[in-house]
Amino acid sequence: MSTQRDYYEILGVQKKASLDEIKKAYRQMVLRYHPDRVPPEQKKEAEEKFKEVSEAYAVLSDPPKRALYDQYGHAGIDQRYAYEDIFKGADFSSIFEDLAEFGFGGGIFDEIFGDLGFDIFGTRSRRRAPGRRGRDIQINLDITLEEAARGTEKIITVPRYEACSTCGGTGVKPGSKKITCPQCKGKGSTVVSSGFFQLKQTCARCQGEGWIIQTPCPDCRGEGRIRVSRKIRVKVPAGVDTGSHLRIRGEGESGPAGSGDLYVIINVLPHKVFSREGNDILVEKSITLTKAILGGEVEVPTLEGKVEMKIPPGTQSNRIFRLKGKGIPDVHGRGQGDELVRVIVEIPTKLTAEQRRLIEEFARLSGEEVIKESFADKIKRTFR
Repeated sequence: MSTQRDYYEILGVQKKASLDEIKKAYRQMVLRYHPDRVPPEQKKEAEEKFKEVSEAYAVLSDPPKRALYDQYGHAGIDQRYAYEDIFKGADFSSIFEDLAEFGFGGGIFDEIFGDLGFDIFGTRSRRRAPGRRGRDIQINLDITLEEAARGTEKIITVPRYEACSTCGGTGVKPGSKKITCPQCKGKGSTVVSSGFFQLKQTCARCQGEGWIIQTPCPDCRGEGRIRVSRKIRVKVPAGVDTGSHLRIRGEGESGPAGSGDLYVIINVLPHKVFSREGNDILVEKSITLTKAILGGEVEVPTLEGKVEMKIPPGTQSNRIFRLKGKGIPDVHGRGQGDELVRVIVEIPTKLTAEQRRLIEEFARLSGEEVIKESFADKIKRTFR
């Protein structure tokens, strides 16, 4: 990294820029040169640029250091401070909080600043706590519409890794012990000097753990966990829909720092009678022509059994009736949906002579023209 470029030029700001302007410029530069946002072949170059803009920000965001730099340039900084001290006092916290909103965690900063031998606040880097939480597991679960409406309990089989019972999750053969890594002496990292910096890397021998296993457990072969299948009872609340996620804490795979979580993804199977729209259910009900004209009652299916529904006289086909509270309960407890009944008026295709005569009489009384049935049509109707 070149330390002789003008810090204001690096950040693209004027010498009279305010602290807010410097922070804004730094945010933009970090997003532009973040190693996770560039192609792999440009990552090394981006890391160098990232360090360069961070060095510029560390000086220009600290009033005493900025005053020295403005008066003496790089000579004032280099003589007044050791290189690590340049980063002391620089407030990166708000910058990194903003970057977290873009999905950047602390890993990349650990990689970049950790390689320099110190963290972003000027303190010596510490080796990360060994191990990490186990992997989360996702399982798909099919349920019926009735089960979604009422809630249910299911027993599901979950294949996962669990801590080995033989070694207690240590990976070490019973009676043996882990030993300090001879390569990093238990530090979990190795340090290589490079110019002004001390470049720290994760130890390749122990993968940052600081220890190694000489005699691994025969059952898990040193991994500390084994593959098993467990039956887990899942309580499905009323009101779930396809795509609903149920999170069961600690039922994922085991890891050195704790178990992951189990995510159950709900799929509500299609129903042969009802369809669903949100918390409402829809059903079609056929009614006779006379029922539509004269009115009456019809039997309608619901999720709780059949009920009688009134049909007012003069009901048109495709009219929708609402049965309050006969739908799906809201999964968050905010009431219950309705059942929407679409009535379909059936038009008879076969009439007796008397039925036809009465329909024709009705048509004449209504002022409609009645077309007499031809002899050929009568023959066809007779032998139909």
